[in-house]
Amino acid sequence: MELGKLGVWYFTEAMRSPKAADFAQRIESLGYSALWIPETTGRNPFAHAGFLFGETHRLVIATGIANIYHRHAGMMLQSQKTLAEQSENRFLLGIGVSHAPLVSQLRGLPYERPVATMREYLDAMDASPYTSVEPSKPPQTVIAALGPKMLKLAREKTDGAHPYLTTPEHTAMAREILGPDKLLCVEQKVILETSASKARETARKALERYAILPNYRNNWKRLGFSEDEIAKNGGSDRLIDALVAWGNERTIADRIQQHQDAGATHVCIQPLKVDGRTGEVDWKVLEALAPGT
Repeated sequence: MELGKLGVWYFTEAMRSPKAADFAQRIESLGYSALWIPETTGRNPFAHAGFLFGETHRLVIATGIANIYHRHAGMMLQSQKTLAEQSENRFLLGIGVSHAPLVSQLRGLPYERPVATMREYLDAMDASPYTSVEPSKPPQTVIAALGPKMLKLAREKTDGAHPYLTTPEHTAMAREILGPDKLLCVEQKVILETSASKARETARKALERYAILPNYRNNWKRLGFSEDEIAKNGGSDRLIDALVAWGNERTIADRIQQHQDAGATHVCIQPLKVDGRTGEVDWKVLEALAPGT
C-alpha cells in the first residue's frame, strides 16, 4: 500500500455514485494518495470502496471509520482481505467503536467498555478463518483512537491510529504513545477563507454534529479546553481555531506541517466550503494544497 503524506477525508454520501467516481478520480489526479470515506447511516463503505477501486488506478481507499458494531469480526476480516486482494493492496481498514448515542440510541445495541470491546474484536478478527485467495501483502488496520488507552491498544494490536478532530498537540501525544513505527493518520478540517467570522461560522456548522458526542468532548477536555469553551455558542474561538485550519493557503499548509512535525505519517484533509451546499466540494483548497502541484 502506497500511503503518502497527504490524503483527503470526505463525505461522499451526498454524491450520486457517478459524481463520487469523478471526485475520486480528480483527487487521484491531484496527487493525493488516499481518499478516506466514513460510515454512519449511509452507504456501506466496503461496497462503496469496491466501486471506487474500479474507477481509480493508484488511489488508496480508507475507511474512516467502519463501525465494529455493524458487523461480525469475521465479516470485517473478509471484507478487508477481499478488497485488499481485488485492489492490489490499495485498501486501508480503519475501524472504531463509534459513539454511544450512535450505537445504543440509534441502533439499539449495548455500548460499554470501548477499549475492552475493541481488544476483543481485534482478537476475534485475528482468530477468524479466511479460505479465499490472500492479498499479496498483509492488509493494514488502523483504529480510531483519541485517548491514551485506545492509542496504547493501537500500538499493541494494529498498524496504527486514525485520530479525528484533534490538534497538533494531540498528534505529538499520540506519536509518543504509538512509538516511532506505527501509522498515525490524522484528519484535519480546512477552510480556505481569511475572514475570521466567515471561517468560524462555517467551522461551527460543521462541528455541530460532533460537539454532542462524548468521545470528542472528553478528548477536547484532555487537550485543555473547558466545558464552557465547548458549549459556548457552538465552541469558543480558541476551540474552533485549534480544531479547524482556516486562512490562506500558507496558513493551512503550516497547520498540516505542524501535524507532520509532531509525528503524523499521513494527514487527511477535509475541505469545508464557506456558504457551500451539501456535497459541494471546495476544489480551490484541494488544488492549492495538492501534492501534485
